[in-house]
Amino acid sequence: MIRPTDERLSHYDVVIAGARCAGAATALLLAREGLRVLVIDPMRPGSDTLSTHALMRGAVLQLHRWGLLDRIRTAGTPRIRTTTFHYGDESVEVRIKAREGVDALYAPRRTVLDPILLDAARDAGAEVRFGHSLVGLVPDRTGRVRGARINVDGTEYPVSADLVVGADGRHSRVARLVDAPIDQAASHTTASIYGYHRDVGLEGFHWFYRVGASVGTIQTNFEATCVFASVPPERLAAVGGAGIEGLYRTVLAEVSPTLAGRVAGSTRSGGLRAFAGTRGYFRRSVGPGWALVGDAGYFKDPLTAHGITDALRDAELLARAVATGGDGAMRDYQDTRNEVARGLFAVTDRIASFQWDLEEARALHQALSREMNAELELLERFDTPCRATWPLAERP
Repeated sequence: MIRPTDERLSHYDVVIAGARCAGAATALLLAREGLRVLVIDPMRPGSDTLSTHALMRGAVLQLHRWGLLDRIRTAGTPRIRTTTFHYGDESVEVRIKAREGVDALYAPRRTVLDPILLDAARDAGAEVRFGHSLVGLVPDRTGRVRGARINVDGTEYPVSADLVVGADGRHSRVARLVDAPIDQAASHTTASIYGYHRDVGLEGFHWFYRVGASVGTIQTNFEATCVFASVPPERLAAVGGAGIEGLYRTVLAEVSPTLAGRVAGSTRSGGLRAFAGTRGYFRRSVGPGWALVGDAGYFKDPLTAHGITDALRDAELLARAVATGGDGAMRDYQDTRNEVARGLFAVTDRIASFQWDLEEARALHQALSREMNAELELLERFDTPCRATWPLAERP
């Protein structure tokens, strides 16, 4: 490991706090533009995290275009050929049609996806350091961020940078340090419980809906299926941690007795994981010398399983803005993100309310599909790399 004292005179074009999918993808794209990029993360490499796993078509298109989709496949990630929506006793199957080189969806475990993105970032020239935490920012006399203070093993060292990016999640320290306000907040949220099961016997994605609850199955790596149950958060809070197992089985049986039977006859790998729910938000995501990406800047309820797709989309929007250069391009990043995400955010918020009947649930999913098609059309325009015109702002 490089000693902190060796870093005092170092300068990077971009320092990124957070090595998950948003931070790793941003680093990959910027390093491919020839920028000097440092990525830091306090966690150990390859660690797992809460995730819905599912990649929507836009994210698969990006991984294909970045040359990484074969790595996802080689890791044993199943091809998802169909998505089936179950509204009570009625089912609607949607087959994945070939478009722009994408003929299937995928749902990689985060222990698969995140390392693939990081390895690609390293291959492109980014420096990645685990066990390093961003603990402060370094402003100049005008207040513009010019670097970061980083802690490793209890020792702090400064790093100079033209841009500091917070890709450090919902509880982003970068967002706190710059006092980034919430510009818009959701009205609803859901709580979820999920586990990994073998031999469920369902291929593809399956989303099941009954009034007041939803469950689903997502084929992922290691011959496992992620099975989740989502309910209003007060229902999870009422049972507490000791009641998670019982609530999980109860909700599965309420929404789909058939699925509940399949799960009861399966073998679960590991314990259940629970997410108590967090209201979604748009956070102010650009400022002088700093930016936010991924959940640090924008988060919506996981019930529509669009979080990783959000992260990869916004990583590309940010990387293109940084490569273009100038504070105006950075503001355009935020404006474009907000424009493409607001419809997704609104529909997801309505679905997360659980205040719908099955007919409205179907209409909401049709609206969600239209929003995702608009997102895909935006991403399809990014078929050529952007040439970097660095630095973002002249240094004094």
